[in-house]
Amino acid sequence: MPIASSKPKVSNMQKAAAVVIALGAEEASKVYQYLREDEIEQLSLEVAKMERLDPEELNAIINDFYGLCVTQKVIAEGGIDYARDVLEKAFGQQQALSLMERVSKSLRTKAFDFVRKADPKNLLNIIQSEHPQTIALILSYARADQASEIITDLPPEKRIDVIERIANLDRASPDVISIVERTLEKKFASIISVDLMELGGINYLADIMNHVDRGTEKHIFDELGVKDPELADNVRKLMFVFEDIVYLDEISVQRFIRDVDSKDLAVALKGSGEELRAIFFNNMSKRMAETVRSDIDYLHNVRMKDVEEAQQRIVEVIRRLEEEGELVISKGGKDDMIVE
Repeated sequence: MPIASSKPKVSNMQKAAAVVIALGAEEASKVYQYLREDEIEQLSLEVAKMERLDPEELNAIINDFYGLCVTQKVIAEGGIDYARDVLEKAFGQQQALSLMERVSKSLRTKAFDFVRKADPKNLLNIIQSEHPQTIALILSYARADQASEIITDLPPEKRIDVIERIANLDRASPDVISIVERTLEKKFASIISVDLMELGGINYLADIMNHVDRGTEKHIFDELGVKDPELADNVRKLMFVFEDIVYLDEISVQRFIRDVDSKDLAVALKGSGEELRAIFFNNMSKRMAETVRSDIDYLHNVRMKDVEEAQQRIVEVIRRLEEEGELVISKGGKDDMIVE
């Protein structure tokens, strides 16, 4: 297992603050002209809080920022394939891939901005009658939590069709996006036409599936497992689900248990196998384990829906801790480390 680092993790906002400081006041003021008020407020707060960074750490942040700038420039000038070729020659294959993934996500958020601001139920009402391919394209620009809610509420027969199309999306040309623009121009505000970009795909679908409730998740995988078992298996490998807790190390389990509601623990474990129960009990204090066992024994006629919802809340705690940098899990759930 990787050794825990004693250094606090530098957040993206702190990295942005470091870049602003490195630019100097005059250049930084030009950057501020392109930011929203809330972004300026957050960034200024981080600049004010910034004490000092090691020269080596600052240099790494600046080099990373430079790489992202170069990546965005070559994508804009020559498209995805051209950018990949240039970046691999400049930075090597592995770093080029990382830069491409990060910038392509950033580029995607520039279009369909209205979608990410829309209420999921309103958005569903507008797009549910569209062709599944159109729905897949629009949801590829939505936030994962929005897309998961919409997919949950789609008719079951259309849901699987949309899921498959999201997984198979690779990239969309301006012509395709223009067709969607013309179709929806009376319903939505005008959207920005962008250069060829990557969107959707299995990684994004896994992110959506990580946000749907357990009942919907089970239904989708049951259906998808029959219709396209290979796709179902590939998506599962990229997700972190309740059963993947078996792959976490003891320190990680102990950490997330501290933030989990004891009632959720009892209900979630009521519907779990012995292997999962053992992992939880082995990483609790003796007193807590006795209390949870007692709670489980007193639970009767628990609905499967309640078990699934409790398990989902526990998984959400784990994902939140990962986002906060307190633990890191791989998408397959098989590699993790504590970062303090």
